[in-house]
Amino acid sequence: MGFLDSIERGLEKAVNGAFAKTFRSGVEPVEIASALKRELDTSATVVSRDRILVPNRLTVRLAPADHQRLRRLGDALLEELSGTVQGHARSSGYSFPGPIDLALEADEGLSTGMLEIDADTEAGEVVWTAVVDIKGRRHTLRRGRTIIGRGSDADITVDDAGASRKHAEIIWDGTRAQVSDLGSTNGTTLNGRTLKTALLEPDSIIDIGATRIVYRVLAQSKERS
Repeated sequence: MGFLDSIERGLEKAVNGAFAKTFRSGVEPVEIASALKRELDTSATVVSRDRILVPNRLTVRLAPADHQRLRRLGDALLEELSGTVQGHARSSGYSFPGPIDLALEADEGLSTGMLEIDADTEAGEVVWTAVVDIKGRRHTLRRGRTIIGRGSDADITVDDAGASRKHAEIIWDGTRAQVSDLGSTNGTTLNGRTLKTALLEPDSIIDIGATRIVYRVLAQSKERS
């Protein structure tokens, strides 16, 4: 980070701090997401022509009131923020040395509306897990074939009259995934386009009937035997 960048960040912290102390406005999740993206950008280190390394341990420090309010959102908030961090890293060409470890902590030294981020690097073995988010529920995809549909014999059942009993399938091999329509009545779309079979990119949106399915790939620690 250059000298001018340091000055800019210092001014930003001073202005934000004065604003928070004056107006006592609480921190919102979108502000945390933006701050996490900035932290990755400013901490990025080029280690080779093909690899830019960023910290994978991120701690968001908040005023006690903000921390208490945001923690009521539960694990869903941390999952969304982790997804935002992974998405930003992917689009920017960044690499993590290990699985993302994201946490929120209360800091008595901060006023309501203020936040600080501590970033650190911790190496570790990573395994990739594919999941789909459907109507607020997260389903982990096993390796091989997962059928999604209205029928009770589908691997993932959706309560949707517009979906066929066996509507679509996702095949995950541990690294990549593809989605296929199984001859459904109303068809399947991927990111708004009708498909028969297509490769899945992280954060893709699959629609069957009136049901929206979000496909994600998450980095997790590899358990040691």
